[in-house]
Amino acid sequence: MALSGRIAQVPGIANTGVETQINTRMNAFREIKPVELPNCKLVKGIESGSEDLEVLHNGLAFISTGLKYPGIKVFEPDKPGKILLMDLNEEDPTVLELRITGSNFDLSSFNPHGISTFTDEDNTVYLLVVSHPDLKSTVELFKFQEEEKTLLHLKTIKHKLLPKINDIVAVGPEHFYATNDHYFVDTYLTFWEMYLGLAWSYAVYYSPNEVQVMASGFDFANGINISPDGKYVYIAESMAHKIHVYEKHANWTLTPLKSLDFDTIVDNISVDPVTGDLWIGCHPNGMKVFFYDPENPPGSEVLRIQNILTEEPKVTVVYADNGTVLQASTTASVYKGKLLIGTVFHRALYCEL
Repeated sequence: MALSGRIAQVPGIANTGVETQINTRMNAFREIKPVELPNCKLVKGIESGSEDLEVLHNGLAFISTGLKYPGIKVFEPDKPGKILLMDLNEEDPTVLELRITGSNFDLSSFNPHGISTFTDEDNTVYLLVVSHPDLKSTVELFKFQEEEKTLLHLKTIKHKLLPKINDIVAVGPEHFYATNDHYFVDTYLTFWEMYLGLAWSYAVYYSPNEVQVMASGFDFANGINISPDGKYVYIAESMAHKIHVYEKHANWTLTPLKSLDFDTIVDNISVDPVTGDLWIGCHPNGMKVFFYDPENPPGSEVLRIQNILTEEPKVTVVYADNGTVLQASTTASVYKGKLLIGTVFHRALYCEL
């Protein structure tokens, strides 16, 4: 049943203008024109999503796959999620599942969502993974062991201010900013929170000694990232179609600087470590994501934002597809002239720029 049909069954709702607001926020009627890139290939070994990805300076890419999220299509519902590794230096890179080690980690309930890395002064790489075991929210802290191609589980982080985590950006091994995409946890209440447009979601700073809400009032806070110099934090507000820019202070507080408006549903944010450009995985039509129809699948769109801190940032649609090739893009990262695009439940695409 279409969303409009569901809303119409609730007395008084369909005639209040809520339905119109939903269609607007979801971009329910938007269709896109394809924007193609040369030499694109679907990545072998990714069949059930690549919701978030993180590329290290040496070209190794971590990819989260197998997300199970309420209301979103799942192609392999009975399989736990995984973290994959892909070496972007290879001519025709493939993915390898990273084996997770650690005595107290439950692999069967692993449900990875947003991910982020932090490289210590001794070049130790920590991977922080948002997970939803039994639809709860945790942050799983791993140490990447490159030679063994394993992830050593170090710690599970939970907190009352991290009830519905979507994405994360690490600023230390156990220090991070995170977005909660909803205020409520209960699936029924999150449904109404989202479809009534209650802008109650928020972003948090977490450290072992302090946890604090740093930004709030979002209509589905989603992707979050930080500038290469560490001075600015970027937050995607999906249902408002906005990217917000904040100044980060020494005490970790955030001051809003500006917001950019788009005609697409913005998801995860990647930042080019060399240029500082933002690369955004987007959903042209959110209705097609939440109400999946294989005959009319959700499309994909990738935006590049250059000079975001200036008065006239340059926004370019780098890639767009109507779902024929790639469905429901969520993230995109660049490395040495190549673009890797991930999706919430579908494949991954690797292209030349």
